[in-house]
Amino acid sequence: MRAALLQANSGIDPLLGARTLVEAVERAAGEGADMLFTPEMSAVLDRDRARAAGTIVAEDQDVALAAVREAAAKHGLWVHLGSLAVRGAAADGRYANRAFVIDDTGAIRARYDKIHLFDVDLPDGQSIRESAAYAPGGQAVAVDTPWGRLGLSVCYDLRFPDLFRALSDAGATMLAIPAAFTVPTGKAHWHVLMRARAIEAAAFVIAAAQTGTHADGRQTYGHSLVVDPWGEVLLDMGDAPGVALVEIDPARVAEARGRIPVIDHRRPIGAVTVAP
Repeated sequence: MRAALLQANSGIDPLLGARTLVEAVERAAGEGADMLFTPEMSAVLDRDRARAAGTIVAEDQDVALAAVREAAAKHGLWVHLGSLAVRGAAADGRYANRAFVIDDTGAIRARYDKIHLFDVDLPDGQSIRESAAYAPGGQAVAVDTPWGRLGLSVCYDLRFPDLFRALSDAGATMLAIPAAFTVPTGKAHWHVLMRARAIEAAAFVIAAAQTGTHADGRQTYGHSLVVDPWGEVLLDMGDAPGVALVEIDPARVAEARGRIPVIDHRRPIGAVTVAP
């Protein structure tokens, strides 16, 4: 599998975001990629929630989703659209942070709503409450592709290994972790957590990321990564926007799991006994 990653600097204009995504599909296809992976909030990244509300629509009205589906069909390319903000089914009106897997005919093969929401106060003074605008998903999702089973997640999910255990238990050999990581948390934790998830699951991690200073004023860490099942970093895109390609050999999953059969050795853990 030849994977392409888009490292983006998304802004507040959905039409510009859609154009950037289509250009990434065209470039990836032109360079012989089989599948393109894009970051969290691939089309619009806007922390001004009043302004962003005007750009968030139901998925059947989303211009970026429609444009990517059309481009995927035109160029015969699979796309993992890292996530879009869409109007969901939450009774309280909160949105969904939703990932999509689109096949080479433009059909949506899978959807995943981000389960773990980023509600934190950071050392640099940022206070982020993702749950104020977004409802959490309730279902882990994996999808079959021509190159293996792909487990889906979004950004902050990275910190919750039980999700990735469930995905690898379900047969995932690749894990998509699109992100818009903050700079402080990225510097501290990005590489070590990505490598840990790959090693624990003996699976490829493919993490397309946002980067740089955005139109809404926030800064993201970049460093889109591909990590192999042994924990080796095959691609690190640094901090510049762009598209990069990397070869993924599915045989490396079987090799890693043969050397240390962590999947076979897993055991259910019951209640913890606390010794007096």
